[in-house]
Amino acid sequence: MINWKRNLWILWIGAFFTSASYSMVIPFLPLFLPKIGVHHHLEMWSGLLFSSSFLAGAIASPYWGKVADKYGRKPMIIRAGFFLFLIYTLTAFVTNPYELLTLRIMQGLLTGFIPGTIALIGTNTPNEKVGYALAMISTATASGGILGPLLGGGLAELLSNRWAFASAGILVLLSTILVVFWVKEEKFTPSKSRGSVLSDIKIALTNRQFTLVLLLTLITTCSLMTIEPILPLYITQLNGASQNTAFLTGLVFSLPGIASILFGPYWGKLADKIGFKRILIIGLFGGCAGNILQVLFGDIWGFSIIRFIYGIFFCAVFPALNGLVVRSTSEGFRGRAFGLNQTANQLGGMLGPLLGGAMGGIFPIHSVFLMTGFLLLVAIGMIHWSREKIENNRFNKQEDLY
Repeated sequence: MINWKRNLWILWIGAFFTSASYSMVIPFLPLFLPKIGVHHHLEMWSGLLFSSSFLAGAIASPYWGKVADKYGRKPMIIRAGFFLFLIYTLTAFVTNPYELLTLRIMQGLLTGFIPGTIALIGTNTPNEKVGYALAMISTATASGGILGPLLGGGLAELLSNRWAFASAGILVLLSTILVVFWVKEEKFTPSKSRGSVLSDIKIALTNRQFTLVLLLTLITTCSLMTIEPILPLYITQLNGASQNTAFLTGLVFSLPGIASILFGPYWGKLADKIGFKRILIIGLFGGCAGNILQVLFGDIWGFSIIRFIYGIFFCAVFPALNGLVVRSTSEGFRGRAFGLNQTANQLGGMLGPLLGGAMGGIFPIHSVFLMTGFLLLVAIGMIHWSREKIENNRFNKQEDLY
């Protein structure tokens, strides 16, 4: 058996750098648009740039998952890393929004570093350590997501946005080089399946447990992204006319990520002991309650405390979902399974901001928090309903997720 801990730490560093590179540049795209000639319809271009990558990723992920099952997860991580390096570097030289949109579509179609990392960890880690390993990768992405905006904002302020894009590309290149030389993929048997992506979807739909995981991923990601368009506006309302609104907005945004860094590994170890399903339910309940309780606080400090507590519980959700992907699928289907799961994730990431923006424009802003809590409650209900249905179906031959 290879040293799985070495794999974990190298991939942790890779996920951290890749997540940091993403958050160095993506949040600043709307601020970059006027510099390349966009002075009208700024909101439309901003939304198009964000959603196009999600949609492209949703389309391409199943294909790359199929390739991963045939050639290995490590080659897919390397492929995604080099393409991401190329895209970020080219972004530093764009001169108009159409070039930027093309690169964003390419980013969705050709990348997938972190999903590939999760798939490799899920297949090359001892079963009794999978929960801990997946939680550590989630912690890496959260850490990078917190540090990235600080680096990107600092570089943009001192030099320019273009230097931030180029620096993000260098970080991804370093991550990819680490994977090339120090990550070993041992537990891999090439898939001999010659079916299409459509046939893979049909296979996935016959697995009730895995289908449930896909639906839960879509709903949970949608709930997370629903709040994104209105959170800065809500924080501004709570903080009033204070001069430090920008700083507080960044701080409140980072609180769930800080909670994930502190508590994510604990949830992973606990999942290895009591099971991913129980951890998932705890995380969903905590996230549901946290979203609803945020509405009750009319001051920025009480809201921030609840936001942090929400992060303590919600950080358990995605590692648990990834663990359930591992538990509910065979090793030969694992790459395709994570590809389909990434599609569900991307669709949720695309639908969430649309739903949040629409609700925030029609109803009071706090109603979006209630909607997010309701979506997580629906996810909990789906777990309970599906479990009852599966337990009552004596003819179900598939592996029991629970």
